Amino acid sequence: MDAKTSDMDAPGNIASEETTARRSRVSGIDRALQVLDYLYETGSPAGVYAIAKAIGAPLSTVYVIIDDLVEKNLLSRNGDNTVWLGARLYHYGLAYARSLDFLNVANHEMHNLSRVSGETVQVCGRDGDHMMVLAMADGPGHFQVTSRVGTRVPLNWTASGRLLVGHLPEQERLDLFEHCAKSSPTGRAVIDPSVLSQSAKQALQARISIQAGESDYAVACVASPICDDNGACIATISIVLPEQKITDNPDRYTAEVKASAERIETVMGWRSHS
Repeated sequence: MDAKTSDMDAPGNIASEETTARRSRVSGIDRALQVLDYLYETGSPAGVYAIAKAIGAPLSTVYVIIDDLVEKNLLSRNGDNTVWLGARLYHYGLAYARSLDFLNVANHEMHNLSRVSGETVQVCGRDGDHMMVLAMADGPGHFQVTSRVGTRVPLNWTASGRLLVGHLPEQERLDLFEHCAKSSPTGRAVIDPSVLSQSAKQALQARISIQAGESDYAVACVASPICDDNGACIATISIVLPEQKITDNPDRYTAEVKASAERIETVMGWRSHS
């Protein structure tokens, strides 16, 4: 009976240990957040004892958490051994604020460009080896665009994909295209890393990139980069339209999309790179 009881209890004990471990990990994260929240809410540096008392945690636990947060630059330690929010949090906050401002500005300009051009307009960003559609304004016509918000395609398939990596060092571009370039459904996408790397650099310098029929039949895209203070392409704005239209009147669409990208950069204060 004892042996049977032991055998039956074993799975439960293992599950219990795994649950406890998961809870322990979550608890550690929760404790770290409690420390950060306490400092944020009080608005001033505090000592370890005061923090431990305020959040109701063992002093030894709080010491370990704070040492870890200081090591990771999420907290900073003052000369009197009090701690305060670290520089890493400040950078996270700036990035978050910039993203909110940027998306608001880009969204407004995207809809304006769609109205002016009479075509579908997208704002795209980079997601690793892929270009991703971040926002989209449908044109008033019947032309259907298959890529919607959240769509991810290989960087070498699109005009935006080239721009998004055009600011990278040459070797980094080559290495990137070496492992991420893929054949497109139409078979027209360039896959040679050297050609892609050079065209990416030239497109960014010209602030315009055009592709036609590379990812979808009879579909063209004309894109312009949105660059930050350092000249890095953080996103693109592009017009997606029937291939014949860009063939018939390329100057119109390139001028419109470049002007939109420049307006976004101007509003964001990013024109110092130009």
